[in-house]
Amino acid sequence: QQLLTALKKQQDLLKEEDILRKRLALLVEDEYLPVLLDSRRLNRRFLDEIISKATEVSLSQRLNKIGKKLISGWNFELWAIGGHSVTVKKVCFAIFILIIGMVVLKYCIRLMRKRLLPRVSLEPSAVAAFEKLFYYFSLLVIVIVALRIVNIPLTAFTFLGGAIAIGVGFGAQNLINNFISGFIIMAERPIKIGDLIEIEHTIAVVEGIGARCTRIRTGDNVHILVPNSSFLEKNIINWTLSDKMVRAHVTVGIAYGSPVMEVRNLLIKAAREHEDVLQQPEPFVLFTDFGDNALVFTLYFWVSMTRLLKRRIIESDIRYRIDELFREAGIVIAFPQLDVHFDSNSPLKLQLLNREDISDSFPRK
Repeated sequence: QQLLTALKKQQDLLKEEDILRKRLALLVEDEYLPVLLDSRRLNRRFLDEIISKATEVSLSQRLNKIGKKLISGWNFELWAIGGHSVTVKKVCFAIFILIIGMVVLKYCIRLMRKRLLPRVSLEPSAVAAFEKLFYYFSLLVIVIVALRIVNIPLTAFTFLGGAIAIGVGFGAQNLINNFISGFIIMAERPIKIGDLIEIEHTIAVVEGIGARCTRIRTGDNVHILVPNSSFLEKNIINWTLSDKMVRAHVTVGIAYGSPVMEVRNLLIKAAREHEDVLQQPEPFVLFTDFGDNALVFTLYFWVSMTRLLKRRIIESDIRYRIDELFREAGIVIAFPQLDVHFDSNSPLKLQLLNREDISDSFPRK
């Protein structure tokens, strides 16, 4: 009987469960389905708004992080010595001041070259030396002022002294050598702008003396850059060091038997007639040698080297004039010749041969 009672209760529960399921299905289908759909739409919209807000927050956070990194990098401390810190901001500001100072310095030098230096009677080489010294001294002052403005002490760079010294000793030895040689040249002035020099068999005019090299121009209008150290280490001929007066010469050989005194007078006449030959010191002639084929005379005269190749042009003009004067006086300019003498007691034997006899005497190979 108890078993039957339990089975009956279970059957009643199943019936109630079926009834509840049917009611719930009706309620959902009729009343709660639109509510559930609206709730689903609201949930989706809410999720979209949350996602968009999350995205906006992450972008702003990224920008904020980037800004913080830039600021931290701008204020990054490179090194600190004696309680003074050197940051990236200070170094960049010092470089900016240095650039502005160099621009102003170049403008001042250009203004000084146009207005101030022309009023002072200085040679071009002295003007160039003054400009170089003024430029490097002012540049040093600008560097010191830039470091002072950004509150960077000079002692902050002491640890770089060893590395810079090693780099200069190995990598920039020639550069420093030429740089110092340039200042020695500007101070001692063994060569000046406008001088006519000869270096390694090249004759040229000095056009500019720089801190590292000197610019010269040859007679072929070719510019050559010569390191400044070469002027202190090699033999240099400066044709116009003390003055522009240079001695030139022309050598001529005349035939044996010519009147030597008349030759001397004609040579001096050819030199004195040229307008570019200096009359003081006077031209003179030396009887140089009894040559194999001629009597050798050398005419010496003085010229002023105002431009390149002037001496050679004057020598050429005088040679033209000498040839003209000698032709008028009947004096023969000698040329190489060879006299052959036969030492024989009997007359020379002459024999005429036909072409056939010559062919027989010298058979073809």
